[in-house]
Amino acid sequence: MALLELDGVNTYYGRSHILFDVSLSVAKGEVVALLGRNGAGKSTTFRSVIGLTAPRSGEVRFKGEKVNGLRAFRICRRGIGFVPEDRRCFPDLTVRENLEVATRREKQAENPWTVDRVYALFPRLQERERNLGSQLSGGEQQMLTIARTLMTNPELLLLDEPSEGLAPLVVALLAEMILQIRKEGVTVLLAEQNLHFCAKVADRGYVIDKGSVKYEGTMKDLLADDEVKEKYLAV
Repeated sequence: MALLELDGVNTYYGRSHILFDVSLSVAKGEVVALLGRNGAGKSTTFRSVIGLTAPRSGEVRFKGEKVNGLRAFRICRRGIGFVPEDRRCFPDLTVRENLEVATRREKQAENPWTVDRVYALFPRLQERERNLGSQLSGGEQQMLTIARTLMTNPELLLLDEPSEGLAPLVVALLAEMILQIRKEGVTVLLAEQNLHFCAKVADRGYVIDKGSVKYEGTMKDLLADDEVKEKYLAV
């Protein structure tokens, strides 16, 4: 059974039809990439999963149970964590306070994420733990937002454009961290434009364009498909 399934999802903003029968699946333990240009429908797909923009038709299933129609905080409590594109760390809280405020207490996981466990994965955050969110670099803010989401003990982590705007060295470090997160037992679905970044971390990929899934396959097969890359990813 897939951990996450989207089956024929159609999502609208008002009268504007944005997603057209989007179907995809993510198995437990995978890193899966949803690739596409700006405006292709990646973020709307994530908003449909997490409940910020409810699909008008189709189903979103998490561990076999339908979750579309639930409010976002209830979907989060089921075990889905969402890292938005614009990061949204709390600028007036310290790094440690950003992490502590997200601690999930009402339902403890078998091996819950703690501040110390997060610091082991993101040592740079420990070095900066007394700094305010507003005092961090873009790469540090991205690390903090991911770390804060891990504090909710998700089984599935949605990462929306995690490499956008980051320096190449930081992107390489982020790739290592995503692979380590997978080793820690967290499944990852990431929305990205950066094919080369996805090639380093993802097992499979979906390509979305104009709100429809145009391709699905292994990252190896996608990298070898020049027609798909040129048509939908401008690579």
